[in-house]
Amino acid sequence: MKDPVTVPTGITYDRESIEKWLFSGKNTACPATKQTISDCELVPNHTLRRLIQSWCTLNACHGIERIPTPKPPISKDQIKKLLDDAMSPLQLMKCLVRLRLIASENDTNKRCIESSGAVEFLASIVSKYDSTVADEALNTLYNLQLSEAALKNLMGRNGDFIGSVTRVMQRGSYECRTYAVFMLKSMLEIANPMQLISLRQELFAELVRVLCDKVSQRATKATLKLLVTICPWGKKQDQGCQSRQVGAAKSQSRARGRFEEDTSSISGRKPEGSEDPVSISKFCGTCDVVQEMVQLGIVAKLCLVVQVECGHKTKEKAREVLNCMAKYG
Repeated sequence: MKDPVTVPTGITYDRESIEKWLFSGKNTACPATKQTISDCELVPNHTLRRLIQSWCTLNACHGIERIPTPKPPISKDQIKKLLDDAMSPLQLMKCLVRLRLIASENDTNKRCIESSGAVEFLASIVSKYDSTVADEALNTLYNLQLSEAALKNLMGRNGDFIGSVTRVMQRGSYECRTYAVFMLKSMLEIANPMQLISLRQELFAELVRVLCDKVSQRATKATLKLLVTICPWGKKQDQGCQSRQVGAAKSQSRARGRFEEDTSSISGRKPEGSEDPVSISKFCGTCDVVQEMVQLGIVAKLCLVVQVECGHKTKEKAREVLNCMAKYG
């Protein structure tokens, strides 16, 4: 152990290991006692740490290095003080950067920030500002790796938060748009059907634009998975079609005539042939082919297939293709 901490059940663990168990693994029970841990506050076991450090010192001749005294985690009072300072426009950006750096240190800090009311504060910044301040707030929100409860609270209390994130995507940098996609993916994966049905067309358009702009490989993969989740809930059958801002990419790919001709039937110009090109696309599982499919606008067409009135088998194949593209994205 380098940083022994005791959980509410009385058992001591290394901080890094128990944090991974509780937070990254999303477990709620003590590994040793199997008792539910309602309060995730980890109390440093200073006595055991000093004993370990003494043992390291005594065995230094055997090449054992003394473990350093760990930096104490942030407290709620410190976070609240930082949020109070952020109320000043002159201090806002500085405090946001500080908050992100604190969150990056360990999972305990992330949970402390979340439980101190910072999530609502950061969400309000994203909604109110149209500048790098909003970008930084969104970046911090994503890096907090929010719990499911916090994500649901964001969806419930900030009815237009999805719209705010969409606006950030419309004007943000590639990096910021990547964080926005990851944030949306986390939120919409736990959203209820009514929230998914109410998604606006602008969101679909921005997601397709992320694919067209090739923002990053990670963003492409996350966007494809997100589209698989939300497309079946589109309010209008032509929502995916209207969001196809890939015309330029298509016009640059005319030379790939056969592929484009086959996939044109997916978009509805040849409804009687929809199943065949979808089946063909299912077996196009290489990185190069996936990139070509994105350039040709096939992602939007497959999303449309998921939404339109067609055979159940065809819809399932379209979903499989989107999932396959996500793996290679």
